[in-house]
Amino acid sequence: MPKPVEELRRLCLALPEVTERLSHGEPTWFVRGKKTFVMLADHHHDDRLAFWCAAPDGAQAILVAAAPERFFVPPYVGHRGWLGVYLDVPVEWEEIAGLVLEAYREVAPASLLARLEERDRP
Repeated sequence: MPKPVEELRRLCLALPEVTERLSHGEPTWFVRGKKTFVMLADHHHDDRLAFWCAAPDGAQAILVAAAPERFFVPPYVGHRGWLGVYLDVPVEWEEIAGLVLEAYREVAPASLLARLEERDRP
């Protein structure tokens, strides 16, 4: 099983025009080098390994209420609906892949979303 940070990196970098660089001392993934969609939180604000990601309207409240042992409202960006996801608990990587994809869809421009749809067509 890959390490959580390596797997998160692989999922993010597989999306069109995503780059990684440090932001606030943590690996962060950007669409076209500008818009953040996923940020690692490696013991940054507490003693937990997690990531923060953009999320569709309402998703944060639903997921945090349903599974607070896995999801949380992150500092700084939580008020904008971003979702915190713990990586130091058993995780389902298929679910994490879906969250990363949804985060990307929240910030990517329409032209990249069209490329994504073309890529994923059978």
